[in-house]
Amino acid sequence: MSDDTPPQPERLTGAPHPRETPHLIGQQAAENAFVAAFNSGKLHHAWLITGPRGVGKATLAWKIARFLLATPAADENSMFAPDLPDTLEISPDHPVSHRILAGAEPGVHLVRLGGKGSTDSDRAKNFAEKKYSAVIRVDEIRVLNSFIHMSATEGGRRVVIVDDADLMNPNASNALLKMLEEPPARTYFLLLSHQPSGLLPTIRSRCRTLSLRTLEPAEVAEAMAQADVQAANADALAALSGGSVGGAMRLSLLGGAALYADLVALMGTLPRMDRGRALKLAELAAARGGEAKRDLLFTLIDLLLSRLARTGAMGTPPAPQAAPQEAEILARLSPDPYQARIWADLAAEISSRARHGISVNLDPAALVLDTLRKMADAAPR
Repeated sequence: MSDDTPPQPERLTGAPHPRETPHLIGQQAAENAFVAAFNSGKLHHAWLITGPRGVGKATLAWKIARFLLATPAADENSMFAPDLPDTLEISPDHPVSHRILAGAEPGVHLVRLGGKGSTDSDRAKNFAEKKYSAVIRVDEIRVLNSFIHMSATEGGRRVVIVDDADLMNPNASNALLKMLEEPPARTYFLLLSHQPSGLLPTIRSRCRTLSLRTLEPAEVAEAMAQADVQAANADALAALSGGSVGGAMRLSLLGGAALYADLVALMGTLPRMDRGRALKLAELAAARGGEAKRDLLFTLIDLLLSRLARTGAMGTPPAPQAAPQEAEILARLSPDPYQARIWADLAAEISSRARHGISVNLDPAALVLDTLRKMADAAPR
C-alpha cells in the first residue's frame, strides 16, 4: 500500500485482500453447510463466522457474498427453476465477481475500522488526520440504514460483512442488534468473530454459526502458495501459527521462523544464558521502526513458553518441530508437569508485563532483556 492509502485491518500487508482470494482452502464443511441452508429455501438472515485468526473467515464471507448476489434463490422463477447449487463457487467472469474484485459492488457493505464516515475518502481523511479508532463505533453501523433500504442489485439481495464484530463498542453492538432483531428483507449479515463469547448474547442468539477449523500444514502451505507468499519452511510456520494461514503468512513476511529459531537456540544455552545472543534479540526489538519486530518477538516468546508448558504436561514435545533441535531443547527444559506449571505461570506474568511495558513506552531493549532473564531464572538447574 502507498503511504496515502488508508490501512485495511482486514488485509495483511503483502498478501491479497480476502475478496481477491480465489479459493478457500480447508473449510469445505462450512461451505457445504451454507449451501445446504440456501437450498432449503429458508436461509437465515444473519451468520456468525467464527474460528481462530487467519483461517479464512473473511475469505469465506466474501465468497458467500459473491454467491448470494450472483445466484437466484431456490424458490425463484419456479417455471424455469435452475438446478440447486452444490458449491459456493462463482465464475470469475461473472459481473458480480468483477465488481467485488474492483471494490465496486453496490450490493455489499463492509463494516470495518475507519472512524466517522464509511467511504474510502472518509477513511483516507481519517487516516491522514490520525483519527482512527481502535474500535468499530456506532457511526459505522448507522450508515447501514441507507444501504439496507436502497434498491436491490443483481441477485435481489444485499450483504453486510462486519470484519470484525469483536471490535464493535457497546453502542455499535446495540445498533447492529436492532437491525438483526428486525432484519430488512433480502439482506444478509455476515459477522466475523475470533472470540464470539465476547459478543452480546442477544447478537449470538440471532445468528446461525459457521465454525471454521485450523488447517493442516499441507493446507497452510497450499494457501500461502495461492497468496504468492513463498516459504520453504511451511511446516514450521504452520506449527508456529497453530494452523492459521494469516498467522503463517505474517510470520513469513516478518521473518518469524528465523526469529523463533534464534529464540530456541538461545533457550538451548540455559540455564546459563548466552548474553551475546540475548543482546542481539534486544537490539532487534529496539531498532528504529522495530515495533513490528518487537511485537513479533513477544508473540514468539509467548508461543515458546506455551510449547514448553505443553511439553512438560504431555510428556512429549509438540509436533511438528518448529526450529532446529527444538524438540530436544523443550524436553530438557520442561521434563515434567511441575516444570510445565512454572512455564505456564511465567507465560501469564510475561504477557502482562510486556503489555504494560509497551503501553508506558518502556525501553524495548530493557523490556526484552528483563523478559529473557526471567526465562533463564525459571529454567531447571
